[in-house]
Amino acid sequence: MPESFTPPSIVVGIDGSRGAVRAALWAIDEAISRDIPLRLVYAIHPPGPDPANPQEEARLLAGAEFAVRSAADAVEATGRQVKLEVEILQGLPIATLVDASRVAAMICVGEVGLKHFDADRIGSTATALVTAAHCPVTIVRGEDRIAGHDPGWIVVELDESPDSAAVLQFGVAEARLRGAPLRVLGSWQSRYTDVHDSHAVSDGNRMVRAQLDRRLSHWKNQYPDLDARPVAIHGSVLNYLAKHAGSIQLVVVGARNARGIEELLGPTGSAALHNTDCSVLVVDRQRLL
Repeated sequence: MPESFTPPSIVVGIDGSRGAVRAALWAIDEAISRDIPLRLVYAIHPPGPDPANPQEEARLLAGAEFAVRSAADAVEATGRQVKLEVEILQGLPIATLVDASRVAAMICVGEVGLKHFDADRIGSTATALVTAAHCPVTIVRGEDRIAGHDPGWIVVELDESPDSAAVLQFGVAEARLRGAPLRVLGSWQSRYTDVHDSHAVSDGNRMVRAQLDRRLSHWKNQYPDLDARPVAIHGSVLNYLAKHAGSIQLVVVGARNARGIEELLGPTGSAALHNTDCSVLVVDRQRLL
């Protein structure tokens, strides 16, 4: 018999945390723009080898039902016309969400789950999904980034990797979806350039901006109202992001550049974004539906 077809959806990992509810609210626009369901998924840890305790199972199920109902109520309270689905599955959270991502257009999770209380770290589920999910992954952060009216920038980091075209396409789509300015970053470094040589740095920046402008020309022609600007960075992109974090609502990066996701969002280094509300969308062109 042929395999049954499961239509795509925007999947949100629910665990009872406030971060998960914020992720669900952030994901509403993603689902509506694609005219696909917003699917709230809660994973109940499977019982161990010992005989199941009916009371414990009932407690876990009640907790799961409360969590998904709370998230669904928050989504419905917005009054947005989104197709909402809720599902409680038995399995380890990471494995369950990875499996759900096979037919998802995007998967969204909070920065940290219910069991983590350190705001300066990224939860294990979010970290694992960045590398294991079969679709783009968004780590949603902050409380002011969910209403769809945030003036903060959408920032895209471009390089010469195979993912870069898909990263730019997603960045354009997010900027248009959220009515936000798009800033496209290109970094360069040269051991032969003296940082105090203003002419050399100016020439290098000009060359990088010209390259970015060429890559943006297609999208500017297609969407004349798109506020998209190239930004040349001599040095570290992380330093730039940290400096301008208050102006950024979403950073879009390729999967190969997201291997340092804990450095991007965690407490390591002066460039960390752990004191900001910047969300991160990780795109891998090989994982797109």
